[in-house]
Amino acid sequence: MNKTIRRASVFALLLVLALLVRATWVQFYEGRALADDKDNRRTAIATYAAPLGNIVVAGKAVTGSAATSGGDLRYKRTYTDGELYAAVTGYASQSYAPTQLEGIYQSLLNGTDTRLKTVTDTVTGKRADPGDVVTTIEPDVQKAAYEALGDKKGAAVAIDPATGRILAVVSTPSYDPSALTDANTAGAAWKKLTADPDKPLTNRALRQPLAPGSTFKLVVAAAALEEGLYSSVDEKTDSEDPYTLPGTRTVLRNENASAPCEDATIRVALQYSCNNVFAHLAVQLGQDKLRAMAEKFGFNDESLDVPVRAYASVYPTGMDASSTALTGIGQFDVTATPLQMAMVSAVIANDGELVSPHMVSQITDGGGDVLKDYDDDASSTRVISSGTAEQLRSAMETVVEKGTGTNARIDGVTVGGKTGTAQNGENNSKAPYAWFTSYGSAGGKSVAVSVVVEQSDAARSEVSGNGLAAPVARAMMKAALDG
Repeated sequence: MNKTIRRASVFALLLVLALLVRATWVQFYEGRALADDKDNRRTAIATYAAPLGNIVVAGKAVTGSAATSGGDLRYKRTYTDGELYAAVTGYASQSYAPTQLEGIYQSLLNGTDTRLKTVTDTVTGKRADPGDVVTTIEPDVQKAAYEALGDKKGAAVAIDPATGRILAVVSTPSYDPSALTDANTAGAAWKKLTADPDKPLTNRALRQPLAPGSTFKLVVAAAALEEGLYSSVDEKTDSEDPYTLPGTRTVLRNENASAPCEDATIRVALQYSCNNVFAHLAVQLGQDKLRAMAEKFGFNDESLDVPVRAYASVYPTGMDASSTALTGIGQFDVTATPLQMAMVSAVIANDGELVSPHMVSQITDGGGDVLKDYDDDASSTRVISSGTAEQLRSAMETVVEKGTGTNARIDGVTVGGKTGTAQNGENNSKAPYAWFTSYGSAGGKSVAVSVVVEQSDAARSEVSGNGLAAPVARAMMKAALDG
């Protein structure tokens, strides 16, 4: 064999080896990525070749599957009471990536989760029967929140403080996930929903932090008691009224000019929502101690999964004294989701402990056997002492009995709450947010609730936590405790 032929042979062999290596790489290393690619039509065909597993509320599936006519996608997702449960289920679409529980448990619901495979499935290569997602949602509480919010733009969350089970997650305006399931009609529905200025696809309950206003005063009060700044909610504070923000000439006034806020106790300051007291407390504590307390409650947590990833509620850093004072009344750059403020009330109601919030109880295989029990895995963390929690409950009950939260009263139920009206827009140019966070207990049961009304038809002068948000919370607490 001459030199030229030998070199050509070696080069050809190297080319063959390179092709083999590349083919092996594609098959064994890139195969999964290609299979999972959203543009891979085979993935959609396989996903919708058979009915999907279901998302279950109180023993009943709120999802389903329906046969299609024509095309290569044999089934499409369906929803029962889609608008009511959209903030929980999300959507599974033939055209768009799934969201919320549909997205998190996509492989379980379409049968590709490896935990579903039997020995026979492994040998034959057959796709396993899909599993189900069993939620913690209570339909009566969910419906009460949805109906009470009505046409308002807002959100609500309810939690069982003792177990961490999320009983309701509602965001309004909502949307019907069924509009997005069919590839033939999803495009038009998607265009309409994404163009809507009210953003119905946004999960306001979990993923839209807003200024919490005076509901954040509960966190400030907890820090003041835990740090020993004051020994009791009934000890007078050293708080001038009106209060001048440190280093400025800006005077911070109270909503009710006649309220007894000068040197008010924490109980009275919560009862009348005295801005001067909590702004001064924030400065006395300092931003580091206040941030530490906020983070114990869950603020600044960028990995809060319930199991949907919730957006972080924020307590800021790097502030001067005047900005720190404003954080004491839930303004400046403080933000919170309704989930976060429900967690605050849940801690206080649960004697100072936070049980990890979750809205999935179990996931099961196609035969109904439990693959994972999230109720059993719920963890508990001490946030504040039992004594501090008891004092805050007493003060919150005063707010509802004879303070700014009287619209949350329920006969025969112990209710504690805190209102909030948060400024919105530059120089408060837009309608303020109306907040209410609370707990209710009766007959050995308890529930913690948070509600925000972002926008309503009420006149600006009528926007308040007690006027708009407290009635929603009341309806939710009543539904939770009546069941």
